[in-house]
Amino acid sequence: MATLTNPLSNSASRRLVRVVTTEKHILWIIVWVAGMGLFWGWAKMFLNSLGLLELQLAFLNSMIGGVMVIVFSLGLGWATGVCLYGLERSGNKTAYLTLNFLLNIIRSVPQIVGILLGYVVVTHLMLGGAFQTPSQQILVTAFLISLVVFLEVSDMIRERIAYHRGLDFYDAMLCCGIPEWRIVNVEILKKNSLAHLVQKAVGVFGMAIFLQCSIDFIVSVGLTMEVSSTNFPVTLGSLLARMDSKQDILAISTVFADITYVKQLFIRHLQGIGVAWTIVYTLFCNYKIANGLVSHYRL
Repeated sequence: MATLTNPLSNSASRRLVRVVTTEKHILWIIVWVAGMGLFWGWAKMFLNSLGLLELQLAFLNSMIGGVMVIVFSLGLGWATGVCLYGLERSGNKTAYLTLNFLLNIIRSVPQIVGILLGYVVVTHLMLGGAFQTPSQQILVTAFLISLVVFLEVSDMIRERIAYHRGLDFYDAMLCCGIPEWRIVNVEILKKNSLAHLVQKAVGVFGMAIFLQCSIDFIVSVGLTMEVSSTNFPVTLGSLLARMDSKQDILAISTVFADITYVKQLFIRHLQGIGVAWTIVYTLFCNYKIANGLVSHYRL
């Protein structure tokens, strides 16, 4: 007897295959989710319960921190980009030059140095009783990272406004009596720059994870006698900086002397190698997703 097939399911499958093959950013999102799912299944089988719980918490804190960096960076970048444009249009050169000078000071400070200085300030505030809950510490560290990242969003905002400012529809909307603030914020940025904002948000997320992990390595040595990385919520970077994780990674060198030891790496030394793999794999997929967005929307 011939089997009946559901034409709706076949068409849905074809659409899914077409989307995955043509839209690379969606493909790499699926690849990242699938890869992390496989790793979590492996870790659940071979990693002890305490180590697995700590790894899950570190991953969650890092992802939340990265998302909050996106929120803060988009907010600061949008506000400063529109504000600079408004000051330039209004002819207020003093305010425009002052704000532009302050932003250039932030731009001139290396990102790692700027975040490290912020961590020093935060640790002193923590000694005074501030930022005692993990959620507050995640938010304040995300804000510190966004302070050195949001300028890229601000530059992109200004580029989009300048591009659309030279088109005819801008003057046509002004002639129709539409307020300029609505043209800039709604018509240009919200309706005609959404793909650019999404692509920039993906890039900011990757930068946030990279900077967070880099700073956690520095903080792991302890900024003061009272405050060190153990006083902050555990993240992928701080978990990787621990001694047992470092020993797990150094165990890779054993393979060069005994190739048969490779089968023990992903069981006996799973925590350190797993944290390192999660960081590298997430950053790699993030890079591919961002490039996929650029290719798909021709940004």
